[in-house]
Amino acid sequence: MKATHTRFMKMALALGQRALGRTAPNPAVGCVIVKDGRVVGRGVTARGGRPHGEPQALAQAGARARGACVYVSLEPCAHEGQTPPCARALIDAGVAQVVIAAQDPNPDVRGRGAAMLRAAGIQVVTGVLEPEATIAHGGFFKVMQQGLPWVTLKLAASLDGRIATQGGQSQWITGPQARRMVHLQRARHDAVLVGAGTLRADDPSLTVRDLGVTHQPARVVMSRNLDIPLNAKLAQTAHDIPVYLVHSTDADVNLVSAWQGLGAHMVAVPANAARHMDPRAALAALAQAGLTRIYCEGGGMLASALLQRDVVDEICVFQAGKVIGVEGRPMIGPLAVDQLDHAPAFHLVDHHRLGPDHMTTWRR
Repeated sequence: MKATHTRFMKMALALGQRALGRTAPNPAVGCVIVKDGRVVGRGVTARGGRPHGEPQALAQAGARARGACVYVSLEPCAHEGQTPPCARALIDAGVAQVVIAAQDPNPDVRGRGAAMLRAAGIQVVTGVLEPEATIAHGGFFKVMQQGLPWVTLKLAASLDGRIATQGGQSQWITGPQARRMVHLQRARHDAVLVGAGTLRADDPSLTVRDLGVTHQPARVVMSRNLDIPLNAKLAQTAHDIPVYLVHSTDADVNLVSAWQGLGAHMVAVPANAARHMDPRAALAALAQAGLTRIYCEGGGMLASALLQRDVVDEICVFQAGKVIGVEGRPMIGPLAVDQLDHAPAFHLVDHHRLGPDHMTTWRR
């Protein structure tokens, strides 16, 4: 039975993975309904977060859901919202068993969905592939528990850890396969984040291209003074694809108004005594705006600022077989680490080759 539960829960988690980046602020929950060893219904949280995966899987299963076993990657909701609770829908469908990967992290609802199912006489199994589900729903969990989004820091560097030459040239350190993977990772996040320096230097569009996807992540720029071009690609497309500009509360009101007129969402964050914005406060504001998963493609200074405030959950390094030298720009800015015990530490969770390049994924 354990092997069976693991098999079908992997299917539910895989369904959820396909919807990452499209369901915020809700988690991307996968649901699989099994009857007599056969899958009779599948569902995943829809774009924008509604409807949830369970009612969609139940609709596909129809009458076959009665007496079936349901696999869901997150505890079914038990509270009334825009739609009836998923736990009630499962009860009304007459399912016999519900297997849950992870409990809802919201302290106001945690355990209530499972309790409702048990009270209705449904057998409930919890904790199947819970570690995998916790990572899969990392953005939702972190917002619920810490008020911060999940942050993936992407770095593309040479063998000696340089992201650009001394003159600033960075296109292209890595090859087409690595760049395609970056677009795939963008698509799995709610937003792509860069600093003002990257925007001024590269004028990126920060969109997902050449993958046939219709959904685009939001674009976020951290710029204390809003000293970024009003004719940048992001400005030209802000009405079509969301743009969030994180700026200090004392930024020029005329620039704030100008960007609002272009369609950007303005996020004001107080500056500290050194006139720097706190990345943790900026991320908290973005979480309040409904963003749960952020993919950071900023330069070395933004990377170091995020690491210093301990808000990076995952680092994805694309490494090319080039050597640029000490004159090049480092992939991480100053961290003021004087002892190895004080260095931010990550563990390797994945690595594979992408054409001539190598990708490694590291997690806190």
